[in-house]
Order: sequence, then structure tokens, then C-alpha cells
Amino acid sequence: MTRGKSKADAPKKADTKLAVKKGAERAAKKPRKTKADKDPNKPKRPPSAFFVFMEEFRKIYKEKHPNNKSVAAVGKAGGDKWKSLSEDEKAPYVAKAARLKSDYTKTMAAYNKAQSGGGSRPAPAAAASADDDEESDKSKSEVNDDEDDEEEEDEEDDD
Repeated sequence: MTRGKSKADAPKKADTKLAVKKGAERAAKKPRKTKADKDPNKPKRPPSAFFVFMEEFRKIYKEKHPNNKSVAAVGKAGGDKWKSLSEDEKAPYVAKAARLKSDYTKTMAAYNKAQSGGGSRPAPAAAASADDDEESDKSKSEVNDDEDDEEEEDEEDDD
């Protein structure tokens, strides 16, 4: 009884799909993307209600446990305390977090406006509105001048 050749009997070939690419080969085929640099002037995100609570809780915890040096213990105790608080007890922290978020939203709007303007500083509002007025006056007068020219040409054609 003869059997056909199996994969085990076939000579071993290097599997090209599983081969590990060397650093030089990888760099030649596909360049790696680098992260964009962070803008140091960009406003920081506001803390959540939990982190607003933790600012206060850390002070209280350190007073009660002056010998504790573990950050993890403070975080764990703060998390347990936050979970045990009722919605009414959390309300002041939630309100403060909402206020900080609204301030952040305004700051980000100003930051984004300055970034889209191309400059790092926002332009003064008075100077910007004066430029807009001049452009609109010019455009109106040019349009009116063109219309006057057309009317004069029509009158000349009628003659």
C-alpha cells in the first residue's frame, strides 16, 4: 500500500509570510508615522467631578493618615468613598466640574480661533471690524461704479 506525499514528507521551505522583517527592510518599505508635537499653549482639559472630589479628599486623608506614603492607598480610599456618596453629596463636585468645563469650552474656542487665524495671538476686534468695513465699502463702490459705467454705455448706444 502506497500513500501519497504528505506535508510532513515535503521538504521544508521558509515561510515568507511568517518571516520577521529586518529593521532596514521595514524602513525601506513603509516609513513609520511620528506623532505631531503637542502645543504647550493648548489649554488642559478640565477635571471630572471625581477628580474635583479627590483634590479635597487627599487633603483630608493626609490629615487623618500623616504616615501614609502610598498613593495607591489614597486613590483606593478615595474611590471607595466616591462610590458610597449619594447623588446629593456628589452634586457640588458635579456643579464645579460643569463650571470648569464651560470655562474650558470658552478657552478652547478662543484657542481654536487663534490657531485658525494663522497667528499665535488673536487679532484685536476693533482692527478686524475696521478692515471688514473698508472691504465692504470698496466692494460696494466698485459694484456701483460698474453699474454706472454700464448705464453710461447704454445711454451712448441710444444716441
